Amino acid sequence: MTSQLADSAFLRACRRLPVSHTPVWFMRQAGRSLPEYRALREGVAMLTACATPELVVEITMQPVRRYGVDAAILFSDIVVPLKAIGVDLDIKPGVGPVVATPIRDAEAARALRPIEPDDVSYVTEAVRALTKELGATPLIGFAGAPFTLASYLIEGGPSKNHDHTKAMMYGEPALWHALMERLTEITLGFLRVQLAAGASAVQLFDSWVGAVSPDDYREFVLPYTSRIFAGLADLEVPRVHFGVGTGELLGLLGEAGADVVGVDWRVPLDEAALRVGPGKALQGNLDPAILLAPWEVVERRAGEILARAAKIEGHVFNLGHGVLPGTDPDQLARLTDFVHEASAR
Repeated sequence: MTSQLADSAFLRACRRLPVSHTPVWFMRQAGRSLPEYRALREGVAMLTACATPELVVEITMQPVRRYGVDAAILFSDIVVPLKAIGVDLDIKPGVGPVVATPIRDAEAARALRPIEPDDVSYVTEAVRALTKELGATPLIGFAGAPFTLASYLIEGGPSKNHDHTKAMMYGEPALWHALMERLTEITLGFLRVQLAAGASAVQLFDSWVGAVSPDDYREFVLPYTSRIFAGLADLEVPRVHFGVGTGELLGLLGEAGADVVGVDWRVPLDEAALRVGPGKALQGNLDPAILLAPWEVVERRAGEILARAAKIEGHVFNLGHGVLPGTDPDQLARLTDFVHEASAR
């Protein structure tokens, strides 16, 4: 890593070091809110785009050019490693990932094999090309966490209540743990591929883990997320952990071993800092829907978040979840500039 890259505001904030301004990036900053993205993706299936290095590079770069954010995040999807090891799935527009044959027994769980770098050579190629193009701007690699991947695999697609997932977790704990073991190895392998190719940080997305209680998280999820973060410790890169609806789990998300805990919009940032405890940076947490309001509202709400973050050791400004498709890109550009200027030290 070059000294210029190591000195980036994003990486310094993740390490709770002094920064010249609060760094900004946005979950789903590359995507449907950008007309240039929609033009590029026209007629191209999502998983095809994720497996085409030239498209991955261009789509990842689009928001960096447009917004001047402090970090890029690899354009991909959390089901990419599952597809790469042979799971029959597709991403259906307007629905999300759909699995042809849901996993409901031990034989199906055993069929999930570890991921090899050759399975995702297109990711390695894209990351290498991106790190060259990005220069002093860090690239964040990412993966889906085992609980969220398990939910897609067990339910067969997105789910509101995670009925089948919880039924397996509570009723067939041996099968649950066997499945989580497999998914932990796949996730860790996928993250290490991205870091070996040059990514500067990683984010573990546990989108659906807010569906479980703290006690159940500790028993059924924490051992696996902990193993992933521990399995990256030797690489000495910032590790970010994010989930939706995880207000009651924030302390446990930090306990799992992340350096940075992502906070959704439901918990004020200063309250989140108390729940997470010392020794962690925080990321977040503007409600994405606020970007649909007039600029004066966005500015005021962003200012409130910066005020709440004033005493936090390290803060990365982000949304509390991904950019909504109907967001005006100009709002994001103005928001990036506002955070940089308002937080300049």
